[in-house]
Amino acid sequence: MAAATYLCFSPPISVSSLPSRKPNFVTPNLQTSQSRICTRIRCNIDLLGDFGARDPFPAEVESKFGDKVLGFSDTEHKILIPAAYALSLANQECTDISPNQTPLSDFEAKQLLFKVVGWRLANEDGVLKLQCTWKLKDFDCGVELINRIGKVVEGTGHLPSLHQLEQSNQVHAELWTPSIGGLSLNDFIVAAKIDQVKTSDLVPRKRVWA
Repeated sequence: MAAATYLCFSPPISVSSLPSRKPNFVTPNLQTSQSRICTRIRCNIDLLGDFGARDPFPAEVESKFGDKVLGFSDTEHKILIPAAYALSLANQECTDISPNQTPLSDFEAKQLLFKVVGWRLANEDGVLKLQCTWKLKDFDCGVELINRIGKVVEGTGHLPSLHQLEQSNQVHAELWTPSIGGLSLNDFIVAAKIDQVKTSDLVPRKRVWA
């Protein structure tokens, strides 16, 4: 039997003011008092509703209730490989670039720039390039970073220009595709792969003042 639900009205109302027509789904039992009228309603529905899914009870698991769910045993399940554009840039591979290919426009390059960290666009005589600079602890850390980047990009076939600046603790990287005179998707793919290189042990620690 469903639990009883009490609806209380305050301030008090008179019985005569209640609707004379009884709802079909309730059986009212009115009790009058000097302070209020409480209506006891027994109903077969949950007024609060279902707040969400729950874990099955142990008894339900033992009953193997999941095996009784309607379905089709011969349903074919396929694992679809997402298209290349749906993957992150770091997971994509560089492709061959035709000399006749048009370089990325300024708008396209700015859109892709959101997908790489720490890189900036540079326009040198009308040629767009990707550039990034790291400030490191010392010269040896700069050499180590160049070695780490080399290991990451050596299999891409699209190598960046890497060199240490006059300040021996800074490394500068530049990416572009000379064969088309500008930027291609390959440049952003390589930049995203370089972003995954660990640098936390090479950069100076930030001072934290109490």
